[in-house]
Amino acid sequence: MPAFITDSLLPLIQTHGYWVIFVVVMLESTGVPMPGETALVSAAILAGSTKQLNIELIILCAGAGAILGDNLGYMIGHRWGLPLLVRYGHYVHLDEGRLKLGQYLFLRFGGAIVFFGRFAALLRTFAAMLAGANRYSWRRFLAYNAAGGIVWALLFGLGGYLFGHAIETLSRPIGIAAAAAAILGFLVVLLLMRRFEAQWQEAAERALPGPLSVD
Repeated sequence: MPAFITDSLLPLIQTHGYWVIFVVVMLESTGVPMPGETALVSAAILAGSTKQLNIELIILCAGAGAILGDNLGYMIGHRWGLPLLVRYGHYVHLDEGRLKLGQYLFLRFGGAIVFFGRFAALLRTFAAMLAGANRYSWRRFLAYNAAGGIVWALLFGLGGYLFGHAIETLSRPIGIAAAAAAILGFLVVLLLMRRFEAQWQEAAERALPGPLSVD
């Protein structure tokens, strides 16, 4: 994230308050690379040190921004993600069988991806669009998304409020560890797919019979 964006966050929060938290978190969750976690922690530290802001409202705005943004990202992925993959996926070796396999993996593990993705920077930005593109159930998505957004807002909001700048030092390794775990999991899935792709595609066809639907 460019330094000028993160450096300008605190003055914006001091001037415009809760709207900045809500908008930055919402944009990040929609799929725009933004420092949502930094905005939440910075506002929480400000609330704890100066009482200029109310921590309950900070957590509420961050949670609401996360949930709304993720649902917008889900709708974008659902509306345009799969049709684009069907049309252009063959350029990156994504044929219909592999696209259906992606839907099958989301069917089985989508809840964990949506919930824990909230705590990893890259997944926090794109998990919702991936869920929509892979036709993950919106009701399940909403449940896991809301749970992840609320837990995330409470954890980092209260952490910044109670522990001040110490949470910034802690949040970096947590974020790095979450991102590393996500990358490692992705690599493991790729290795397993290379070995068991045919069997998994057969399982995907049994679970999702018929032609791939983009409706």
